[in-house]
Amino acid sequence: MTSVFTTHDKLIGDISFEPLNLEKHITQVHCWATTPHASFWQMQGYDRQQVFEFYSDLEQGEHTDSYIGTVNGEPCFLVEIYDPKLDQVGKHYDVQLGDKGMHILIAPSENPRSGFTYAVFKSVLHFMFSDSSIKRIVVEPDHRNHKIHQLNKKAGFQHIKYIQMGEKLANLAFCTKQKFYNALALENEKHEMDIQKNPELAVSSINSQTWDKVNRLHIRKCLAELSHERILQPEQVSQDGEWSVFILSPNDGQTEYSFKAKRLELEHWLIDSKSIKKQTDGKDVNLDSVSFIIEFAASLQIPQNLLPTYLEEITSTLYSAAYKESKSWLSSEELLEADFQQVEAAMSEGHPAFIANNGRIGFDAQDFAHFAPEAGKPISLIWLAGHKSRTEFSHSPEISYESLMQQEIDITTRQAFADKIIAKGQAPEDYTLIPVHPWQWFNKLANVYAPDIATNHLICLGYSDDSYQAQQSIRTFFNRSNPEKYYVKTALSVLNMGFMRGLSSYYMRTTPAINDWVHSLVQHDQYLQSKGFQILREIAATGYRNPYYEHEALKDNPYKKMLAALWRESPVSRLQPNQRLMTMASLLHVDPNNTAMLPTLIKASELSTKAWLEKYLDAYLSPLLHCYYQHSLVFMPHGENLILIFENHVPVKAIMKDIGEEIYLLNSDIELPECVERISIQVPQEEETLSFHTDVFDCFFRYMSAILVEHSDFSENEFWLLVANCIQQYQAQNPHLQDKYEKHDLFSSDFAHSCLNRLQLANNQQMVDLTDPASSLKFAGRLNNPIAKFTKQTAESEVESPEQNIEA
Repeated sequence: MTSVFTTHDKLIGDISFEPLNLEKHITQVHCWATTPHASFWQMQGYDRQQVFEFYSDLEQGEHTDSYIGTVNGEPCFLVEIYDPKLDQVGKHYDVQLGDKGMHILIAPSENPRSGFTYAVFKSVLHFMFSDSSIKRIVVEPDHRNHKIHQLNKKAGFQHIKYIQMGEKLANLAFCTKQKFYNALALENEKHEMDIQKNPELAVSSINSQTWDKVNRLHIRKCLAELSHERILQPEQVSQDGEWSVFILSPNDGQTEYSFKAKRLELEHWLIDSKSIKKQTDGKDVNLDSVSFIIEFAASLQIPQNLLPTYLEEITSTLYSAAYKESKSWLSSEELLEADFQQVEAAMSEGHPAFIANNGRIGFDAQDFAHFAPEAGKPISLIWLAGHKSRTEFSHSPEISYESLMQQEIDITTRQAFADKIIAKGQAPEDYTLIPVHPWQWFNKLANVYAPDIATNHLICLGYSDDSYQAQQSIRTFFNRSNPEKYYVKTALSVLNMGFMRGLSSYYMRTTPAINDWVHSLVQHDQYLQSKGFQILREIAATGYRNPYYEHEALKDNPYKKMLAALWRESPVSRLQPNQRLMTMASLLHVDPNNTAMLPTLIKASELSTKAWLEKYLDAYLSPLLHCYYQHSLVFMPHGENLILIFENHVPVKAIMKDIGEEIYLLNSDIELPECVERISIQVPQEEETLSFHTDVFDCFFRYMSAILVEHSDFSENEFWLLVANCIQQYQAQNPHLQDKYEKHDLFSSDFAHSCLNRLQLANNQQMVDLTDPASSLKFAGRLNNPIAKFTKQTAESEVESPEQNIEA
């Protein structure tokens, strides 16, 4: 009989499906179904006639189609595809349109081949999903059939619950087409070569050409940011058209740097990277960022004991930059159609202000290849069981520990974890499950927490099934196997950008409550709802207390922050048709071909630059203004902390994340629940507006404007006018807050120049005391406010002026 579907697997060959023909296939089917190999098929002891009658009845029932599968022409497996609504399984769940059930029986082999079973299993799913009417596949394997459980999970199924089907206790599992193809993609990525076996791969991106390029670009950033913060003071020596020529010399009397630059608003230095030259004793020499830091160490005022570590962070940042240059990257045009996580992994700059922004001290070369956000590799999390006497689980009222575990971990994996706890002589109900970063387990917890492991206060359970991807924040993971599941944020004891990236078990106690409080505020605010502004709640958290490092004699220390985790909502389920997600960091992205993402997006939208920016500012800036002026609430709204929802390449909504650790209620007398009180802080009144002047204007808009100047010839005056217009429009719509606008004036002539690199240079171990962030700030005079010239009257006249017609 002619096959109804054929596919090719590179491992085992051609795989075909043809309808079951009992006259032709009964002998084979009887043999397969009655062997010990097929014990879960429940036909042990059936004779040939009984098997024949069973399949005759099945075909006459008209709700099951059976197929024989062949591999290279040889019959090897049997597949049953049935309507779950007309089957016993349909009594155990709400059957949806497009659901189909599946059973598979693979013939025993005298010469088993590695990967054969999985190849056949994949072909069955390919066959089923080739039918566009099938949206989801349901299976109900026996709860004891561990081999098929592993096969199911590998192909993208998740076992949801136990169901009783006659004498069989089964695991109910589902797989959508998207999850299947997602699982295939993740499996392919996992097959890449291991650096341990090929040590030269650790430096495959390091060559003279790439190293020269990343050093040049990094020195451009050093010159720009350190001059912006007034740490370095280049001297203008001439003019070259629109560019000014500057020189800068350390105090060695031998070295001189020269470059061309334009000085933009907020003392931003737009530097022509090709123009940068270094001379020593009058001779041109190669640019070298590490040498640059050493040469200007006196000006940078890095404490002597911290200088070697800071140099390591600079070198690590260069190593990361070389990797990004050399990997298979997507152009800005290709990113227009890329998915959310492809965009996340494509971001090449990191924090735009810090010059040492990819330190990750603690990672080795293999760790970098596995866990760095730019690697974009699938990562499996390790799970520990922490005894409840030392753990604390906090959660939103709408979720419980049990419901969280049911959603996040396959039922077969939960049972395997429980079995490991029982094998230790312990009761599973006495433990809380905690996801941990693999690096954290192998490099910290397995040895530092050895006393806890010896007493069974901590039990290692192994890897879970889902694959995750590290986000730009490095210790936060997006679930790639099941994107609608929660993000997971873990402790990670590496030094990166001024902090050891641990996670406080103390903070975890109140994190869900804080998120719920902010969520309620946003949900009940009519203005915020009109803008579509959202937050991603950290909906549950857990922390483990180590009695040694919690002892009062040790005070605060990073060892207290080694074992904690939280779960954050995913934005994927919030998308409407024709919408997509992108990190706001993408608006500052410039690909290795020097093509900027922002003008690429604007061009693709077919809007003018003015119209596009107005949409963006309305989605991003307007809600932030309202949160502050109406509620005294401020966020840390930089690019990595914010996700934008786009329609036709235009941002229409903003989603804020990282709520628990990075929001503050400023100088407010609002009475808060006790579990939320830690977000309320007192700062000098004149510093309140720095949440906009520094965090938004200086740390994000400054770079946006420079990109538009450099890549779109869109003037900075026009950009800042649009910012001013957005603020004034908000104020006009909310006149009841007039007193606060005057008291906290965003149009002031200048503002305190708060400097980020000065913080890191002073202490790259811990830049800021998170319990009192205002006291940690470092200032370098004041900056002229780029919107001060746009009073309401002058802004209106600018808009009406023909020469100010803002077009792309």
